[in-house]
Parts: sequence; C-alpha cells; structure tokens
Amino acid sequence: MYSKILSGTLHGVEGRLITVEADVSEGLPVFNMVGFLASEVREASERVRTALKNAGYLLPPKRITVNLSPADVRKEGSVFDLPISIALLAAYGYIPAECVQNILLLGELSLSGDVLGVRGVLPIVDFARKQNITTLILPYDNRKEASVIPGLTVYGAKDLKQVVEHLLGQSPMQAEPMPRYEEKTEGFSIDFADVKGQRMLKRATEIAVSGMHNILYLGPPGAGKSMIAKRIPTIMPALSYEESIELTKIYSVNGMLGAEEGLIRKRPFRMPHHSITANALIGGGKVPKPGEISLAHHGVLFLDEFLEFQKNIIEMMRQPLEDGEITISRLQGSYTFPCDIMLVAAMNPCPCGFYPDLTRCHCTRPQIEHYLKKISEPMLDRMDLNISVRKMTYEELYGMEQEECSKQIRERVIRAQAIQKRRLAPFGVRFNSQIPANRLDELCGLGKEEEKLRKELFERYQLSARGAGKVMKVARTIADLDASECVKSHHMWEAVTYRMSDFYQGGGTE
Repeated sequence: MYSKILSGTLHGVEGRLITVEADVSEGLPVFNMVGFLASEVREASERVRTALKNAGYLLPPKRITVNLSPADVRKEGSVFDLPISIALLAAYGYIPAECVQNILLLGELSLSGDVLGVRGVLPIVDFARKQNITTLILPYDNRKEASVIPGLTVYGAKDLKQVVEHLLGQSPMQAEPMPRYEEKTEGFSIDFADVKGQRMLKRATEIAVSGMHNILYLGPPGAGKSMIAKRIPTIMPALSYEESIELTKIYSVNGMLGAEEGLIRKRPFRMPHHSITANALIGGGKVPKPGEISLAHHGVLFLDEFLEFQKNIIEMMRQPLEDGEITISRLQGSYTFPCDIMLVAAMNPCPCGFYPDLTRCHCTRPQIEHYLKKISEPMLDRMDLNISVRKMTYEELYGMEQEECSKQIRERVIRAQAIQKRRLAPFGVRFNSQIPANRLDELCGLGKEEEKLRKELFERYQLSARGAGKVMKVARTIADLDASECVKSHHMWEAVTYRMSDFYQGGGTE
C-alpha cells in the first residue's frame, strides 16, 4: 500500500514543504529511504522502527520504501521521524488515508516512542500557513512556538501513540490556543540615571537609538562607553508583532527557544567576545546557521574593545550593515539571513588606552598608527556617529546633580520613531537610517540656507558620498526629536559634529 504525509524542512530562516511518501509491498524485507538525505535523516529508519515497536505497533516484514520529495532539496535534521512513522502506519493500514490529508507533521522520536522537540519549527509553520495548510501536529515542546501564527490549529503531541489515537478520533488532543500579543517593555535592573556626566555621549546615543544609526565610541578606559552601551535596551521601544515573528524565526532556527517560550518580545542585545570566529559572528558552517549579527536583528550588536576583533571579521560586516541582510553561498544553495541591526562599537584611542594623556600613554606613533589601521576607512564610513568620549572629572562623577532616567529618554525616542514610521511607511522602511538615497532630499526638505550649508560641510570635511548621506540622515533624526517638519541648519551642524570625532581628525597619529 501507498501513503503520503506532509512535513517540512528549513532553508536558511525560511521553511519548505516536504512530502513523505511510504510504499509497503511484498518482497525481501528491507527499509529503503531516498530523497537527497543527510546522515541524521537516514538514521531515522532505525529510530522509527524501534519507536513503533515500543509504542505497540508491529510492522510485518515487508519491502518498505520511503521517499522524501522534492528530491533536489537536501533534507537535514530529525524533524521527519514522526511523519515517516505515520506514513508507514498509514501504508500498513493502521490509519485510513483520509485521516492524514492536509495535516503537517513534525517531530523527532525517541526509541520509546516519545515525541521530542526540534528546532526551526516556526519558519516551517509560517510557510505552511501560506500554502493553506491549517492543521499541524508537532512536539509538545514546540506547541507555544507554533501557536503564535494566526489561523492555525496546532496540536502538541507527547508520544507516538497519542498522535495515532488522535488521527483515528479515539482520543482527540486539545488544540493549543493562540497567545494574545501585547507589546510590553521588560523591566531592567540598570538605568541611564546610573551614568554620571557624559551629556554629549548620552545625547548622541539617544539620537542613534531614535534613528537606529550605527555609533562608535572612542575614548579611554573607564570613561563610561560600555556602561552607556549596556543601557541602550532600556530606551528602545518594544518589538512590534511583525518584528517579533521575524526575530523568533531566527532563534527557532538556532534552537534557542525554550519549551514554554512563544514569541520573543524583548529587543536583542548581543555582546560577543572579541575572540569570536567569523562563522559565529556573520553566520555560516557546513549547514549555514545565523550568527550573532542575525541574532541581533531588530536590536543591538555591541562590539566592545572593537579593535581587538580580527581585522577580517570587522571588514566582513561592511556589506551586511549596508544591506540589512547577509547571503551565504554553499554548494547546495544560497542562504539569506536578516541582520537589520544597530551596531554599537567601543574602542580605545591607542593600545594602552590613555592617549592623548601623555603622562600615562607611552605608545609610540607607529604603534598607534598600526592599532588604528585595524579599522578601514570604508568600515569607518559606515558608522553614522563617531563620538570622542573624554575622561570623567571628579565633579561629574561625585556631583549631586540628578541624571535623566531611561524612561524619560525612551519617551522621546518613541515619539521620534512614531514620526519616522508615519513618514517612511510609503517607502517600505521604518527608520531614518534606512532612508533610500534617492528620497533623502525629499524627506529632509532643505531650504536655500540649508542647501548652502550642506555644500560647505561637504567641502570642509571632505565627506564621501556615503558620509554626506549619513550626516543628513542623522540630521533628519535630530529634527524628528525636535518635532521639526524640515531639517534646519542647527540640526545639520549637530549631526556633523557627532561624525567628526578625533578618529576622523587623525586620532593618535598627529
């Protein structure tokens, strides 16, 4: 007899449907599996056979052929155990064919017949919905993750016998209700009020978050660079439902969702160590998986001690920062991972960190030049704001002046981002950092005086075409914080001030 079951697999962070076909016929007892299979899928034959026996279903010796189609798509992972077992039971006549029509099944089986959780369920489920498949049977541990997609009936199964009894109508499982989505801000144990002084640094960080601009902090150790960066999540708005779905897909593919975890509702803040490899940061591997830059999607990637990262790793981020996605090519195909992030980097001005304090810095000029050359001009040009952080004074550190809290700053950020979203909706982007180059003049609304100033700034500071565009995008964000319809001269002056840090003026090389 012949049977057919629907299942799915991953390609990058997107799902694909897979048809599991089983044929049982007379002949020499053998269990063949075909369809461009990885080794872990081929091993499913032994898991499935033993799981069926221990669940109480005996398979008479027959010639068994299982095909996973389409044949040109490589099948990986352990998600096919459950659909293969149900396809075999249907082929042997345990389950009528009409009971398994238009139902998608996913899940790994233990030898005892338990259905184990798998990674990458959400992208597959979302793709299935787009193909008008509305009923799914998944591992119990993945039920919360799958139920966040509207319009689906999701059943979480604990063991193989429970699935069979449900399909036969003997003991129906209870469908998992769709959780209600509510935007919420996570509580934080840290606050911007903890940071004394550094008003320019705080102001620049507020601007960067408001427009999702990349920002580079350059200054001596202990000045507050890392302290400010770690507090950025406290002033970021909550994720929207669409952003949560995109982000949760990435974490699902990496197997980073808990059994009771549905949508991720907190903006990510990723802070990898500078010893990280290129594959871990950018993504990759034999079977490409998202890296840290994608795990920070819709959030912050903080690279502390920026120049301690390998130079080739720093340079590899140039294209993803520009495009908001990264494509990794392998023999079996290309994989595209989203990485729409706000990059925050912090670095010292010299190897010892104390330049230009010559009483403490003993680095030679060649040492400083070699150190700063680890970041190239093209990479530096992709940083929207470059802030020189000065050493704290005693009065700033121990003064009694009340500092502004994260809640106050966050309210301004939310207002500025709301203005951006309304203005940019027709262009398919959300933040000023994403404004298309051909729309920048239209959205800035420069007057004659501002046009003249732009030309003056371009020539005085020898800006590149990209650099000039980033100055205008930052100026647009500053204008939004001021609730100004058009970009004014003082917005442009402030924007270019944040771009012309000591790094652009020569850093420690002069």
